[in-house]
Amino acid sequence: MKALLFLILPAVMIPIDSPLGQKLHREFQGEIMEEKKKVDMTEKPETIVSMFPYRKGFKCGYIDRKGNIVIQPEYGDAHPFSEGLAEVGLIDKFGFIDMKGNYVIYPMYDWTFPFSEGLAAVELKKKWGFIGKEGNIVIQLAYDGAWSFSEGLAAVELKKKWGFIGKEGNIVIQPVYDLAGSFSEGLAGVKLNGKCGFIDMKGNIVIQLAYDGASSFSEGLAAVELKGKSGFIDMKGNIVIQPIYDDASSFSEGLAAVELKGKSGFIDKRGNLVIQPVYDWAYSFSEGLAAVELKKKWGFIDTKGNIIIQPTYDYADPFSDGAALVMIRHRKVGYIDKKGKDIFCQYIEQH
Repeated sequence: MKALLFLILPAVMIPIDSPLGQKLHREFQGEIMEEKKKVDMTEKPETIVSMFPYRKGFKCGYIDRKGNIVIQPEYGDAHPFSEGLAEVGLIDKFGFIDMKGNYVIYPMYDWTFPFSEGLAAVELKKKWGFIGKEGNIVIQLAYDGAWSFSEGLAAVELKKKWGFIGKEGNIVIQPVYDLAGSFSEGLAGVKLNGKCGFIDMKGNIVIQLAYDGASSFSEGLAAVELKGKSGFIDMKGNIVIQPIYDDASSFSEGLAAVELKGKSGFIDKRGNLVIQPVYDWAYSFSEGLAAVELKKKWGFIDTKGNIIIQPTYDYADPFSDGAALVMIRHRKVGYIDKKGKDIFCQYIEQH
């Protein structure tokens, strides 16, 4: 698993992917975000269609759940659809297409995040702002950094300090923090002078900045790091699972991946170890399954620890919308369903 909680980042705050995972995301799914601006975003915008990005040679397009090509491969990068639009890249610039493959916002930005709550964060000439779904600039590109909107607010950076703005661009929480994550379940993680805590949507500190690291709240709990060990707190700041783990990710579907002595397993919300730490790596549960690594091979387990899809892949992503990206034989990728059956007729050769 190796998911450290060393920074408050929107969703990256939870597991930071392995170098292999980052490489695969960037090469095979168009996941090109640098570490500072990554997303295993804690609040993932809803994927509303069963269309999946794929790569053929040096170009990307989209397939449906049956593996049929629905948007021809003509983009340099392609990301999952969110709120009806998808980020695509063309000659080092990024824009958005609709579900028919038409450009709605032609690639002109240096960086983009998916649409979330009707707006997308975009970067141009090292300044960030927000656009609407017709490409209109809703919030001027005046910030040094920005995360996507979540629960009505977005974290923004100005002169090396982070605060929060509303959807009209008004400053709701002054930029006074060294780092800030997205709001989740009414609270947002913030970092100041090397310590992490949580604020509410009015900017009040509700959980003191006393931790070395923290994840976003998920299912009522947040992973925190203290003196090199990870545990969990509730929304009142009470420690409900003692910091005894080498690492921990956020709760998902009632379980959280934890690491002990270099091996990953899962605990429930009472801190009971329900899946023994026998895996070399583990992602959070998604759609009833979790991707796990064992002896350099990836497969999937259910919430009882049963192996559902044998570890035969060189890499596997978590399931999303009934499909999971997998890699086999180093440079071939494809999607599988929850029974382990190929969605593609064959894996796509990378060049």
